[in-house]
Amino acid sequence: MAVATRTGVALFAPLLAFIGRQVGRIVQMAFGWATILLFGRVPQRKQLLLAGVALGSILWVVTVIGVILPDVGAFLIAFVPAPDFIDEKLIRLAMLVLAIVLPMAVGAGGLFLMDPADRPPGIGGKALQVLRGYPYAAVLSLVILLLLVVAPIFKLRTIIKRWEDAHIPIVIKPDGYEQVVGELEAAIEAAGLDMSRARAPRVLEAPSRLLALVGGQSVRRLVPDRIVMLRAASLQVTIHPSDVAIAGSKQAVARARAAVADRLTKTAAYLTASEEAQEVEDALRALRDPDDPDQAMTTLKAIDQRLAELTVPYEEWEVLYRQRLQVERDLLRTGQVPAAQDEEEEPGPVGRLARAVKELTR
Repeated sequence: MAVATRTGVALFAPLLAFIGRQVGRIVQMAFGWATILLFGRVPQRKQLLLAGVALGSILWVVTVIGVILPDVGAFLIAFVPAPDFIDEKLIRLAMLVLAIVLPMAVGAGGLFLMDPADRPPGIGGKALQVLRGYPYAAVLSLVILLLLVVAPIFKLRTIIKRWEDAHIPIVIKPDGYEQVVGELEAAIEAAGLDMSRARAPRVLEAPSRLLALVGGQSVRRLVPDRIVMLRAASLQVTIHPSDVAIAGSKQAVARARAAVADRLTKTAAYLTASEEAQEVEDALRALRDPDDPDQAMTTLKAIDQRLAELTVPYEEWEVLYRQRLQVERDLLRTGQVPAAQDEEEEPGPVGRLARAVKELTR
């Protein structure tokens, strides 16, 4: 019996670990979008504060459950490494205080996450923003818990169908959802995949609805009326406001991912999350149709300098540099800028990487 149990654990442990990693990625992407909806674009220097807001929201739910359900509270208290001289009643009192105070801390954290120009004026406006931490904490927690339930179900479905999946994180701009859907559909069909539109399962729309409920009109502009799923016999592409989820056969996923990745750099969506990186994306997008072609290469060199000094996660820097190469390629292809000579190439790591790419593409 013990051998059978160990064999079962050995079989299921890798599967559970794999699903856990996938779910973690999905939850991370969705939570990043949720915080952008509620608090706007967050600079890299405030990412630690953003993590604190997330942790505070989850901890608040745990403390509330512990206060409402004494048996659960007793179970949680058993995990608190408190000295023997601290009475259990004091720990329960601390949980009650946390249940009251944590949402206000979440609201205050959200206030500091906002740009100073976007913060509500006056003491009354700021106090109201702090009090909004109660619905914020509740909704952020519900979104994460909902995804922890829904994401494994969809992941198991792809495993059963022996499909592969891929995720491309995005942040769709206000009122840009329908434009993004139309352009991605056209790009995938141009890759030889005949797609049809359908409404995604309603449960996938729940996180957006919850966020719109507490976020006000500014958030509702970012939440689509429905989540669109593009379908084919061997492919499904679900376009979320924070993620393009691709599932299907290995060949279909590869073709769709290439088409989507190329088109996303030209549509109403960001491929990065931090404020600094999105500013570079805006500058690169403006270069795709420059007003003054003579200044395009000068602007591109200024972007190179910005990239060399930018402090963002490596994944975001890599996305930005890939976009920069695509912009230069398109400008050279259309003849809007002259081909750069070797001696004029940018010095430093950016220039070395550019030279290596040019050698590979000759």
